[in-house]
Amino acid sequence: MLDNVLLEREIYSSEEHIMTQKMIQDFINNEMLDQIEEWEKNGMVSREIWERAGELGLLCIDIPEEYGGGGLDFSFSALFIEELAKKGVSGPGFSLHSDVIAPYLLKYGTEAQKLKYLPKMASGKMITSLGMTEPDCGSDLQAITTRAIDKGDHYLVNGQKTFITNGYMSNMSIVAVKTNSGTDKEGISLLIIESDSEGFEKGIPFKKIGMKAQDTCELFFDNVKVPKENLLGVEGSGFKIMMKELARERLIVALNAIGGAEGAIENTIEYTSTRTAFKQPIGAFQNTQFKLAECATQLQVHQAFLDRCTILLSNHKLTAESASMAKFSATEMHNKVVDECLQLFGGYGYMWDYPIARMYADNRVARIYAGTNEIMKILIARGLYKELFKEMKTKISK
Repeated sequence: MLDNVLLEREIYSSEEHIMTQKMIQDFINNEMLDQIEEWEKNGMVSREIWERAGELGLLCIDIPEEYGGGGLDFSFSALFIEELAKKGVSGPGFSLHSDVIAPYLLKYGTEAQKLKYLPKMASGKMITSLGMTEPDCGSDLQAITTRAIDKGDHYLVNGQKTFITNGYMSNMSIVAVKTNSGTDKEGISLLIIESDSEGFEKGIPFKKIGMKAQDTCELFFDNVKVPKENLLGVEGSGFKIMMKELARERLIVALNAIGGAEGAIENTIEYTSTRTAFKQPIGAFQNTQFKLAECATQLQVHQAFLDRCTILLSNHKLTAESASMAKFSATEMHNKVVDECLQLFGGYGYMWDYPIARMYADNRVARIYAGTNEIMKILIARGLYKELFKEMKTKISK
């Protein structure tokens, strides 16, 4: 609908992208939209929708074909993320599964780990989650207290994780733990923990303001035995891995934001073209036109930047600072756009039956997860003052 005012996005203009987009849109419109109410009631989506996404080749899109993936580049994943957000489909945690956890395994996993998990993930028969955040630490990952004690051929894990996307439905979770606690070798490591492990329990899914169809819960570990072969990467390298891969996660949040903003604008144009006040469509009023003109302009500016970031990520060149800028700016823009659009719906905008109401509730968390926007500003500033921070760190160490 916005094609007449927005420039064609070259990143999605190939014949393969256009065919994939049509397939994604059909999948969403024909197999997902009419299930949202039921998913919200259940607090989670169905396993069938995961397997259907797998059948269509929409999971692990940029994972090599030898591991069951699509063998495409990240721009196809970005397209899927945006199309879901455009329609307000926030329930399935596909992007975390495919675009965060699968790359962890691909980059840092052993060949045995890749062969064991990636094909199942690509098929949708295995759902995954990522256990980072804890009740007493959010963005400060170095402060985690979940511990893994070395027992020779296995680790013994005790602790708790919270706000875990896909947590309740997941069959496997990559969990951040402290290893070698209290020693010179103390550090953060990543363990692959399967949900049927003895002592691994899941909490009841949280009741949230938005994203009501997305299962989010706590994970509990009570003397969970984890084989040594389930260590992801080198012991003690977990923090570095997470910091490096957070750039991708933050870009995903930003892509979701611009997709959501476009969907909000499209919905509002359609509504204001037919809803009348004072004997004329609401869209005929200059205030409506100006508000949507501002929204569309901000959307296009962010689309251009996000397209650049997507290309950089595909070429393994996206920096932490650029990802933080994308996440911070796009989610702030998304929030403003949805707020302006809801206002133009009047009282109906506050009704849950209207997609704009769901969008309003769903988008708020984007400024919090994957690192709060306040943390994003700190990371951006560190990039601007690299030499200053390096000098200060040297003085402190002396």
